[in-house]
Amino acid sequence: MKIFQREQRSLFGEILDWMLTPLLLLWPVSLALTWLVAQGIANRPFDRALEYNVQTLAQLVVVSGNRVQFFLPQPAREILRADDSDQVYYQVMGSDGHFLAGERDLPAPPDEARATAPGLVHLRDDEMRGLAVRVASTWVAADLAGASPVLVQVAETRGKRSVLATEIIKGVMLPQFVILPLAVLLVWMALVRGIKPLSQLEARIRARRPDDLSPLDDKAVPMEVAPLVSSVNGLLTRLKDSIATQKRFLADAAHQLKTPLAGLRMQADLAQREGSSAEELKQSLKQIGRASVRATHTVNQLLALARAENSGVGMVRQPCDLARLTLDVVHACVPRALEKGIDIGYDGAEPGSPGVEIQGNATLLAELLRNLLDNAIAYTPSTRERPGVITVRVLADPFGHVAMVQVEDSGPGIPEHERELVFQPFYRALGTEADGSGLGLPIVREIAQQHGAEVSVEDTRPGQVPPGTRFTVRFAQDTARGRRADAGSAGFS
Repeated sequence: MKIFQREQRSLFGEILDWMLTPLLLLWPVSLALTWLVAQGIANRPFDRALEYNVQTLAQLVVVSGNRVQFFLPQPAREILRADDSDQVYYQVMGSDGHFLAGERDLPAPPDEARATAPGLVHLRDDEMRGLAVRVASTWVAADLAGASPVLVQVAETRGKRSVLATEIIKGVMLPQFVILPLAVLLVWMALVRGIKPLSQLEARIRARRPDDLSPLDDKAVPMEVAPLVSSVNGLLTRLKDSIATQKRFLADAAHQLKTPLAGLRMQADLAQREGSSAEELKQSLKQIGRASVRATHTVNQLLALARAENSGVGMVRQPCDLARLTLDVVHACVPRALEKGIDIGYDGAEPGSPGVEIQGNATLLAELLRNLLDNAIAYTPSTRERPGVITVRVLADPFGHVAMVQVEDSGPGIPEHERELVFQPFYRALGTEADGSGLGLPIVREIAQQHGAEVSVEDTRPGQVPPGTRFTVRFAQDTARGRRADAGSAGFS
C-alpha cells in the first residue's frame, strides 16, 4: 500500500513511501497495545487492594452459639468506604444463604467460583447499579457440622483505574506526537542526503559535451550505484567504438567509391572528346561498364556488411540445412566459375544428413557462403593448360556435434602474416590483380560471429607451389543441432 501516488515513479518517493507507510500504519497498533498494557498496569495495584480488603473482611466472620456471625467495627466501615473517586461495596452471605452484612443487591459470583477452595480470592468484572465494578470474592469455611462456606465479596467502581490508565497513555503517547513528526523530518533529511550523489551524478552527465564519451568516475558514487555506473561506462565504451568504426567505415567506403566513380567520369570525358573514333568510343563504354559493375559490387558489399553488423541482436534463427544452403550457393556460382574456366565442385555431406542442421539465419548464411565462393573465384587463376580448382565441403562431427564448411582453391594462397589482415574491411593482399572491394571476408567473419562460429585460414597444399587456400567455418556446439550420426557418415578429411 502506498500513501503517495505518482504518475511517474520516483526513487525518493518510493523509499519515502515504504518507510513512512509502515510507520503510520503501526502507530494506531501501538496505541491499542499501549492501552491494553496500561489497563493491565492500572488494574494490578487496585486488585491487590481488593484482595487485601476481602481477606480482612473474611477474618471478621466468626461462629458463636452454632451461628455464623459477622461484625464490622464502625472505624473499619468508614475506612472501607473512604474513597473520593470510587464507590466500594461489600457483602457477607451466611452458610445457609441468609444475608449477614453489606449490600443485598451485590451480584453473586458465578457457580464455578463456589468450587474453589476456601480462602482463595477470585477476581471478576461485573456491574452494580448500572456501574462497572471490579469484584473480589472468597469463601470462608464455617466451623459448623454440615455448614456451607460463607461468601465474602468486596466491589469497587473503576474510576481510579481509568484515571491511572489514562495517565499512563498520556505519558507514553504524548511524546510520540512530538517524536513522530521529528522522525518523519529526519527520514526526509536522510533521504535527501542519501540521494544527493545521484543528483550530483546526473548534474555531471548533463554538463558533458555531446562528443564526450569518456567513462564516468565510479569511485565518486555510492557502492549501490557503482554497478549502474559501470554498465553506463560499458555502454559508452561500446558506443565510442561503434562511432569510431562507423567513421572509419564511412571514410574507407568513400575512398573505395572514389576510384570507380573517378573512372566513370574519366571514361565519360574521353567518350565526349571530339574526333573520337568508334573503336575508342566502344572502348570507353566498355570501361564505363566495368567501372559501374565495380561500383555496384562495392555498394552491394557495403550494404551486406552493414546488414550483417546490424542483424546480431534481432536476428531470427531457425533450423537450416547447411548442406542444402551450400549446394544452392555452389549452383548459383557455377556460371561465373565456368566463365573463368574454373573447375568448381561439391564434396561433402548430403542434404538431410545427421549433424548438418544448425540454428541460424538462412539469408545471412547464404551470404557468408556466397562471399567465400566469390573470393575463391576472384583469386584463383585459371588457364587452359592449368585450370583452377575450387572444392566446397560440408562436414559433420558425429561425436562433437560440430558442423563445418570448407572452401578450398588452387590459388596463390595467403601469407601467414596477412591471414588476420584479410578480415579487415577494404584490405586486399598485395601482388593480386583480382578486382574486388575488400569487404567479402569481413562480411564472412561478421556473419560467422553472429552464429557463434569461427573462421580459420590455412594452406590447401602446404609446401607446394601454389599452396592454395582453405577457409574453414566451424559452427560451435550451441549452434549445431548436435544430432548423432553413425561412425560411417561424413567425417573430417
